[in-house]
Amino acid sequence: MRLKPLNVLIIGGTGEMGQWFSIFFKNNNFNVSVWGKSGRKDIAERLGVRFVDDLDTEIKKSDIVIISVPIDLTEQVISEIAPKMSAGSLLMDFTSIKVKPFDAMTKYAPEDVEIIGAHPMFGPSIASLYGQIIILTPPSDRSKEWFGLIKELLESNGAHIEIIDPREHDNMVSVVQGLTHFAYITIGTTFMELDFDIARSRRFMSPVYEIMVDFVGRILDQNPYLYAMIQMENPEVSKVHDTFLNQCSEISKTVKENNLDLFITKMKDAATHFGDTSSALRRSDKLINEKIAEFHRIVEAINTEKGFLHLYSNVTHVGTVEKVTPKEVFIKKHNKVTNLKIENIRLLSEDELLQWKIENQKHINRDISVLIPVNSNPSTIKNIISTVDGILKVDIIDIYDKVPEVKQLSVTYRICIFGDLEPEKIQDEVEQLLCGIGATIRV
Repeated sequence: MRLKPLNVLIIGGTGEMGQWFSIFFKNNNFNVSVWGKSGRKDIAERLGVRFVDDLDTEIKKSDIVIISVPIDLTEQVISEIAPKMSAGSLLMDFTSIKVKPFDAMTKYAPEDVEIIGAHPMFGPSIASLYGQIIILTPPSDRSKEWFGLIKELLESNGAHIEIIDPREHDNMVSVVQGLTHFAYITIGTTFMELDFDIARSRRFMSPVYEIMVDFVGRILDQNPYLYAMIQMENPEVSKVHDTFLNQCSEISKTVKENNLDLFITKMKDAATHFGDTSSALRRSDKLINEKIAEFHRIVEAINTEKGFLHLYSNVTHVGTVEKVTPKEVFIKKHNKVTNLKIENIRLLSEDELLQWKIENQKHINRDISVLIPVNSNPSTIKNIISTVDGILKVDIIDIYDKVPEVKQLSVTYRICIFGDLEPEKIQDEVEQLLCGIGATIRV
């Protein structure tokens, strides 16, 4: 039984995925240290973890060493790091391919060092592990001590774990990632070669086209080096490319020859192989309907105050919704109208808007002194005041029970009013409420 926190060293911990897992392990009470060839100690400081100066010493005293570097550097880094690890420790890699890293860990790690290959099937933009898939490739003879702990750690944080052989992994992701990325990137380069006006095409798009274009844009917005490595470092991808291009050629030929029967046959055969197309239709309908539903929520918000997060600038815009078109929403704040493209924004929930106001507005305090019956509970009245719309919080700043010839308590409440509201109006509402429950306003 381990009584002290485990030491985790992340090689490449200043990269995006390394940073995500640095925070993850830190939040799960591990002692986290990071190293990166860039020497970015400022990143480690911002994360609240330690940047390693003496890497060899840190490797020796680490319980877990994680390799999170570009795919084409992984084998080299493993060959340099693994031999220096201590007996009983664990070596892991977070790489999009598994055979090459797995073979390297097996080759270079001492026999008394355990190894587990891992592939997080998500990017560093996610908020938590809940609902996310992580693939693990643990060798049965070299992961007996550590596998249970790692699996429990990930699952307790909401991850779904899939356990497969490294070669099965590379074969599967050659389609899951290799084909998918290849197709989307190729669509993007096709747009470029056609000099196709994507922005203008959105005026005529169907929901399916819109979602497809957004996914193409999502892939093109990523690190091209990473995506090149996913295509080039997995030897299984080449076969997938050849098959895909062959099918593109065959179907194109079918269309050019106007061979209706063959086209229909190919599509039906593909549907039969696909299997449960009905479920796929329902899931895609759900995605489309969610997109439509958010638009309807924005339309229903006309003449009410709402908040919108701009997905690219990360700026929150708050105001009264004046007008909504299929492409834009117009919000008004202090007689200024701002138009936002719907494709670039997300409607904040009421709780998110409230939190934004709490964190970003300059709020206004007003003190209200009242006389209440001596047997009244000032805290109960405080809770009643807190229910008034526009009140952020209420504090009791003074209680005095020595008012001459008066058998009442004098209580002063400090009300904090949201900065975008009229404080006089809110204060008047609170005073009317106090009078309504039997209090007397002191002037």
